[in-house]
Parts: sequence; C-alpha cells; structure tokens
Amino acid sequence: MQDIGTDQDAVTGVGFDGEPSKQELDEIDREMPVILAEVDLLDARIICLDRVPSELDRRRIRRARRRLLAARRALADRPDSGEAA
Repeated sequence: MQDIGTDQDAVTGVGFDGEPSKQELDEIDREMPVILAEVDLLDARIICLDRVPSELDRRRIRRARRRLLAARRALADRPDSGEAA
C-alpha cells in the first residue's frame, strides 16, 4: 500500500518554515492601532450583551467607534499603506 500525501514544496513552490516574514511582521505592526481599536470596540459591545446598555455604556461604545475610525483613517492616510488614495 502506498501512502498518499502532499509534498509541501510541490504545493507551494517554496519551503514554508511556519514563521511570518519580516514584511508580514512590519504590516502587522503598521495595522496594530486598528487591531487594538477593534478589540476595544468589541470589549465595549461584549459588556452590553447581558444587560440593557446604560448611558455610560453607550458613550463607551461611541468613543471606541470613534477611536477605530480615527485609527483606520490614520492607516489609510499613511503614504506607506500600499493602498490607492
């Protein structure tokens, strides 16, 4: 009986060591403010899942949403973002 399996090099064309490249790490670092703002917004929303949101909760969500929008805008405005303006 012959084992059936894939050869990683045959599938991808290059060896994959399982670690992110320097370029991928730099991209993650550049996007980190957006990622953290998304986490803050998610945390604010999770707090309100099991109760009726209070005025404080609504303000917390609004602030988190504004921080997320500002972080996204800052990322899009960066000249090295790689996106067309």
